Amino acid sequence: MTDALPLAEVARLGRAILSEVGTVVVGMRDPLQIALGTILAGGHVLFEDVPGTGKTLAARSLATALGLSFARLQCTPDLLPSDITGSSVWDPKTGDFVFRPGPVFTGLFLADEINRTAPKTQSALLEAMAERQVTVEGASRPLTLPFHVVATSNPVEYEGTYPLPEAQLDRFMVRLAVGYPTRDGEREVVLRRIARQQEAAPVSQVVDAATVIAMQAGVEALPVDPDVIAYCVDLVEATRSHPALEVGASPRGSQNLVLLARAVAVLEGRDVVLPEDVKRVAVPVLAHRLTLTATAWASGRRPEAVVSELLAAVPGPATVRLA
Repeated sequence: MTDALPLAEVARLGRAILSEVGTVVVGMRDPLQIALGTILAGGHVLFEDVPGTGKTLAARSLATALGLSFARLQCTPDLLPSDITGSSVWDPKTGDFVFRPGPVFTGLFLADEINRTAPKTQSALLEAMAERQVTVEGASRPLTLPFHVVATSNPVEYEGTYPLPEAQLDRFMVRLAVGYPTRDGEREVVLRRIARQQEAAPVSQVVDAATVIAMQAGVEALPVDPDVIAYCVDLVEATRSHPALEVGASPRGSQNLVLLARAVAVLEGRDVVLPEDVKRVAVPVLAHRLTLTATAWASGRRPEAVVSELLAAVPGPATVRLA
């Protein structure tokens, strides 16, 4: 069992990681903190936004600052499951088949434009994301720990794409949208590119894989007030009876809501999870787990707006006991 880092140390290292990534990624402090919190909570991240907003740079920079091995796979329609998991190849020297691991055997795996590859290939990630292993030719092979998936998806193009099914969306702890930077932020991006005189944006390593595991263990050791847990369950339960929703969030949604709120609280330097932490992460955690009714979809409703409605309607706990 890994020794857990004290919460104060987890918060200090978290600030250092975000500060280092912030030297090359501009205007993404809040999404980056939630992405880092997701990793500390043991989850996976889906960035869904228009091209060119820094999603790939953010994933690569996080991997470098965290000291994790990194593999990037550009998803295309002709990609095969074995291109992700690996396969056995004939070795003439030994006269036998030898397994060659695929890019998923890494610390942080970036599936770039995951909605451009076919469902059969998308599903190759399901076992890896849930169980930290892959089964190839009947043999189960454990993955590197820690293991996390960061996927990007382009929501504005539909030709030649395959939208992720609900079962796979549910495996991502959060779906994040970066959005366009402000005018000053975009100006800063251009100025930094000119100043470094190269395309590559260098990031320094802050921690290593063993420290990441110890940080995760520190977050896991923090108890959560039962009233906050009940609030998370009430929010998720409310999605299952909302008139604009055909399918509400699964129990995985309530678990992830608690886990990420706890990680964000730690990154904020607190040893107690507040209802405000739950409200902050509710949209990234829940919106992609909801299926609108045909009428709601046709009228232009968005799952994010439904979550915001529920946050306003579901009462939170009156008091929270300190940890």
